[in-house]
Amino acid sequence: MQIEAVLVESAVVSAVVLCVHVVVWNQHSWCAVALAIQAFYVQHKWDRLLKSGSAVFQFRPSANSGIVPASMVMPLLGLVLRTKCSEAGSVHLERFSMVVTVSGMTLALFLSLIALGVTRPLPTNTCVVAGLAASAVFYTTKQTLTVSEVIEVMEVLLIFVYLSLIVLYLLPRCFTPGEALLVVGAISFVVNQLIKRSLLSLAEAKGDPIQYLLPVLVVGSLLLGVFFALLFCFMESETWVSSLFFHTMTAVLGLGVLMPWLSLFIGRHPIMWLWDFVTLSERRLALIGYWVLLCALATCVVLHQNYQRQSGSKKHQASTVVRKYFHLIVVATFVPGLLYDRHLLHVASVGCLAVFLFLEYVRYFRIKPLGQPLRQLLTLFLDERDSGPLILTHIYLLLGMALPVWLFPGACAPKGILSGAGGLVPYAGVLAVGVGDTVASVFGSTMGEIRWPGTKKTMEGTATSVFAQIIAVVIFLIFDTSINLNSTYLWIVGSIALVAMLEAYTSQIDNLLLPLYLLILLML
Repeated sequence: MQIEAVLVESAVVSAVVLCVHVVVWNQHSWCAVALAIQAFYVQHKWDRLLKSGSAVFQFRPSANSGIVPASMVMPLLGLVLRTKCSEAGSVHLERFSMVVTVSGMTLALFLSLIALGVTRPLPTNTCVVAGLAASAVFYTTKQTLTVSEVIEVMEVLLIFVYLSLIVLYLLPRCFTPGEALLVVGAISFVVNQLIKRSLLSLAEAKGDPIQYLLPVLVVGSLLLGVFFALLFCFMESETWVSSLFFHTMTAVLGLGVLMPWLSLFIGRHPIMWLWDFVTLSERRLALIGYWVLLCALATCVVLHQNYQRQSGSKKHQASTVVRKYFHLIVVATFVPGLLYDRHLLHVASVGCLAVFLFLEYVRYFRIKPLGQPLRQLLTLFLDERDSGPLILTHIYLLLGMALPVWLFPGACAPKGILSGAGGLVPYAGVLAVGVGDTVASVFGSTMGEIRWPGTKKTMEGTATSVFAQIIAVVIFLIFDTSINLNSTYLWIVGSIALVAMLEAYTSQIDNLLLPLYLLILLML
């Protein structure tokens, strides 16, 4: 039954790849087709390694390797971004999109090489397929990229290799191979881009501060996590001395390293810029006040569930319906921001990610005084995907909702919005995760009876998910007058249905995967 689920998951991803290939139709899209074929062969080898326990690192159990869906995200994203940037006449961003595509393909081929290298006996057929795909990618790279762009791709690969060794060693059972490829690959690309822009920033004009917030946060969080993970291997983390040292070093990193680094990009002090940005209009202050109330509501839900556990069974766990309350709260957070002020939503979601990562470090290292209470509160909402030392579900939820906002190609969108189905790109997270996944989970678990073959998901849940997302699109059309879908209604419904099928059959983190695939389809 597991094999059937993997086959359907691969078929859905292949359908997305073919859709992109038909629309884009260039050398890189042909390479994407070849990459999908070799990923299908290699995924079988990875799954066998995981079942036999022969993998070098400990990966998340009760899930397949996820190589096929994860391998295609960065290449497909680069392909559709290149199309939009080419239409807008932005040569620089078009070249950047090609680097994204080739970097994603290179990382996927490297992960395939690892699987083939440790598989015994050596899988001859899979090696031939992977070799042909690699040859096509390398030949196309030679024909389409400059020497400096090829060096940039190699830098991303080098960072990915070292980060993978560190992350997978320090955080066992937190990721599947596919999730590690997606998460660590994205971090590696961001780190390389930030280093490159840091070296060029003195010679260039200062850029938009908003676009630098996320890269600086990612690098700062990575440095903080690696530093304390290594440090607390040699000293106790649950003392007040360690707590004082942790908060002091966090303040030093933030105020002494990240703030000057950010000011290098934007040309002024980040705190002064943030104050001017937030107080620009009364609408922004009203939105922030509204979001503070929603944060208080989410905190009350957590405390109420903790009270129920204390007054009842110690093994009390939050139900699926209760966990989806947070999906609804996040939808209520993002929709007003998308409608009225996307720049503020971008900045606020980056800030929220910073808070989530900091609190997760506090919980993971058991930093006094909040470490132990956070452990007790968050264990209420654990599911089978939180099998490692980190609790990432809430972070994945935020990323799923925010990634379409962060990745929206504003420089390639005339008047700040894409035509046709592209107008719904910023709403991809709200549709796929906030509406679709929530409705599918609630209706499927409460009223679903007919299950999809090879999975626990139900047909009723998938059908209501598609229907709810279509209703949400209609609501967005009513309130967001900037969206003009033209004649793309059938394409939107087909994209939503395809992503809903992926939700039904994937065993990967759907909060992260579904918005990215819906974003790719809507940008075509």
